[in-house]
Amino acid sequence: MPFIVSELLEGKTLRERLAAGPLSVRDPANFGLQIAEGLIAAHDKHIVHRDLKPENLFITKQNLIKILDFGIAKLVHPESTKTPSIEVLTTQTRAGSVLGTVAYMSPEQLRGKTIDGRSDIFSMGAILYEMLTGIRAFRGETDVDTITAVLRETPPEVTRERASVPKAFEQIVNHCLEKEPEHRFQSVRDLAFALQTLSAGSDRGWRGLWTAGFPLKKLVLGTLAVAALFGSGWLVSTWIHLGTSSPEYHRLTFEEGTVYGARFAPDGRNVIYEASWNGNPPRLFSTVSSSPQTQQLEISDAHLLALSKSNQMALQLHGLHGSFLDYTGGTLAQAPLAGGSPREVLEDVSWADWDPTSNELAVAHNVDGRSRLEFPIGKVLYESSGSITNIRFSPSGDKLAFMDHPVLWDDRGMVRTVDRSGNLRTVSPEWESEAGLAWSPNGNEVWFTAIDAGYNRKLMAATLAGRMRQILNAPEGLNLQDISADGRVLVSSESQ
Repeated sequence: MPFIVSELLEGKTLRERLAAGPLSVRDPANFGLQIAEGLIAAHDKHIVHRDLKPENLFITKQNLIKILDFGIAKLVHPESTKTPSIEVLTTQTRAGSVLGTVAYMSPEQLRGKTIDGRSDIFSMGAILYEMLTGIRAFRGETDVDTITAVLRETPPEVTRERASVPKAFEQIVNHCLEKEPEHRFQSVRDLAFALQTLSAGSDRGWRGLWTAGFPLKKLVLGTLAVAALFGSGWLVSTWIHLGTSSPEYHRLTFEEGTVYGARFAPDGRNVIYEASWNGNPPRLFSTVSSSPQTQQLEISDAHLLALSKSNQMALQLHGLHGSFLDYTGGTLAQAPLAGGSPREVLEDVSWADWDPTSNELAVAHNVDGRSRLEFPIGKVLYESSGSITNIRFSPSGDKLAFMDHPVLWDDRGMVRTVDRSGNLRTVSPEWESEAGLAWSPNGNEVWFTAIDAGYNRKLMAATLAGRMRQILNAPEGLNLQDISADGRVLVSSESQ
């Protein structure tokens, strides 16, 4: 006798749970991550659920989420553009038909267009919104009104409906609810990364939302091959005001890969950065800090070193990628941000920065196995037997700050400054790991990311007299990329 065995679930649906009002701020992050992990398993098998809604999410007595009812799920074959036979697509209904509950359906699904996993991401955004606020993201008196809301309207801000929701969580929800699939998280794995810390963080950990990060940069001394552990990386722009403890984060990238360097453009809005996304070679991108959209620049095989006030890029061509110590085999070049071929300037350059007063370049030039800080090119201000990295001009242009690593192929080191006459100052002790440096807007402090033990670098500041203070210690490591003239701080969040 044929029979079916089903799992016995004890608990209630998310819809029943929501009948009592919005969930605690922590539960949506935890539940959202569980849903994302379930969808990862489905999407890996090319199955799109198409009917995610609170009625189809079951919360067990152990607070575990079960995704129910794959009855209208669609089996997608990305390797083929032909429509498979009905025998193959046993879970697919008639092509072009509109199925699911309209308040949680993606715009492309409502229009009967081709869908993929990003449609489920939109549905997740609507569910996260409702868990946080207790109200539907899209609602109307009739199904037609609701469909119109999904297609054309933006839901009220989460933080307006519930002030206790962290702003960064609202940004995750908004990114899920983008009308165009190209503007959302591009995979449910990316969404899971963004939710990971939200589901496990402490009360104060809400500030450090970006955890699954880019590579550990601890290099091994004495080996021929440089080993690094790669995960995913992203950029975060944040306001960190003096005397306050709650910076506001705004995430700028949403793909998996490695972030190598980034700078604010002179206009203060655009961010230029170098990254290797989804296993592809490193490329240069431009993004607007108020939007997740990016534009790939035409230049390839180039490492971003600096950006001038006149929108000239200092680049390293043909250099080593994969660590922050890109100081072998690179050629310094400059190119306009607006487009054009790079013009080569000097060989064996690892780092560079533009003088804000003259548009000339200071460089870390490698000669006969030693790293020389030169400004202008050819005039040696300081020489190290190890390596010089992260050189940055002060806002007034009268000093250079840099990281001095006494041992080659090691990220240990201290922060130093030197003026145009070669007068040297050490402004920090030696750190176990350091990377990332910029000046405060008023030039009174050098900000940098470093750690005296371990790998998760924290954001520090030092005066020219050597007085130290800690600005931010996040659950995951930070890498300071830049500070804008109006005080915004550009950091990349990193982890193993």
